[in-house]
Amino acid sequence: MKKSLLGLALLLSTGLAVNVEAAEHKAVVATAGDIKPFSYQDKKGNLTGYDIEVINQASKYIDGYEFTFKKTAWDSIFVGLDSDIYQVAANNLSYTKERASKYLYSVPIAKNPLVLVTKDGSDIKSLDDIAGKVTQDDTGTSTAKFVDDWNKKHSDSPSKIDYSGEDVTKRLLDLDSGEFDYLIFDKISVETIIKQKKLDLTVTDLKTDDNPNNYIIFSSDSKKLKLKFDKAVKKLYDKGVLETLSQKYLGGSYLPDKQAIEEAK
Repeated sequence: MKKSLLGLALLLSTGLAVNVEAAEHKAVVATAGDIKPFSYQDKKGNLTGYDIEVINQASKYIDGYEFTFKKTAWDSIFVGLDSDIYQVAANNLSYTKERASKYLYSVPIAKNPLVLVTKDGSDIKSLDDIAGKVTQDDTGTSTAKFVDDWNKKHSDSPSKIDYSGEDVTKRLLDLDSGEFDYLIFDKISVETIIKQKKLDLTVTDLKTDDNPNNYIIFSSDSKKLKLKFDKAVKKLYDKGVLETLSQKYLGGSYLPDKQAIEEAK
């Protein structure tokens, strides 16, 4: 009887230790929550969107971590990753060398190339036509860097960036009203907003391989979590869950190349 009680006590204490250990691993996900269809608030005020739901589905295959979401300003996301306030960032994020030198990128979760957006009838038809023209952007974005890099190659007649700090919906509305000349952003976001707002804007595919994918980003000391997440995304891909989420939130099949997903170890 004593041995049975002792065994039960050990079993309960072991179970308690496991539960405590599981609760010790936090995974706070930072997002601006203002970039539909990737991260936004529904009618009830709950965060949803493609990025958010990929994480929710992936979390079912990740033991030992409790995921919570924190809505914050865009410029606070990376500051929070640096200070370990957040361990994860989900905000329609593309790849840049600067970010990759500081943070950990997941396998891609969607294919989402950059496009050129102009008013219907604009004389801007390609990147060759943006010299001397004005665009709007936010500081620290991959799209602003894209224009900066273009300007370095065309320093004799660069394009101007007005750093408005507005979200992409407001920028597209301002473009439609003629407040600036063009916008470079990701295809899925702009096509979704143009359709919803019924804007008179033209979307032109860019002949560039820059930023073709979307990712989830992890803090530099979250390697274990990042690897678990990569494996979970591969399962979502193989089970067709990623395709279902893409159809529901992105309005079509925007899956990354299978080879990129297969890199998950």
